[in-house]
Amino acid sequence: MEKTKRVEDYIRTIADFPHDGIMFRDVTTLFADARGFRIAIDQLLHPYAGTRIDKVVGLEARGFILGGAIAHQLSVGFVPVRKKGKLPGPTIAEEYQLEYGEAVMEIHDDALEPGERVLLVDDLLATGGTAEAGIRLIERLGAEVVGCAFIIDLPDLGGRGRLARLGMSVHHLCEFSGA
Repeated sequence: MEKTKRVEDYIRTIADFPHDGIMFRDVTTLFADARGFRIAIDQLLHPYAGTRIDKVVGLEARGFILGGAIAHQLSVGFVPVRKKGKLPGPTIAEEYQLEYGEAVMEIHDDALEPGERVLLVDDLLATGGTAEAGIRLIERLGAEVVGCAFIIDLPDLGGRGRLARLGMSVHHLCEFSGA
């Protein structure tokens, strides 16, 4: 009898990418498998059953894949949060810290309406810097983050705690220890 696969069974680990000592968690193998992808989308949505969600916000870039699928499933709109200079219309920006340096995320300044309820999604939660920047952009537009959903949490890097300190509800499907 074949064992039922879990989401983490579809995720490939690549050693020393993009740098020595990094164990890269590759979700493209999950996305490429129809059953695995369906399981992940269903499980990401499960805690929000019965919750009013007006928009799904996806963080660049794999969050776009997840966010589009989730928005379709919920019959709501999808909004991308992108790296600086990638969106064509007027934007607002949020700087955040990377391990070495800074980065900037942007959202169109008319992407969300005040009072809209938003689900923030991405593939992986590490330090939480990108997610925090996304949350701040959503809130600056007057919308409310009802939850943050990720396929993978890397608990050793502290992102879940960082988002919890912001008062965010964080949902993830699996964890991997170490970098």
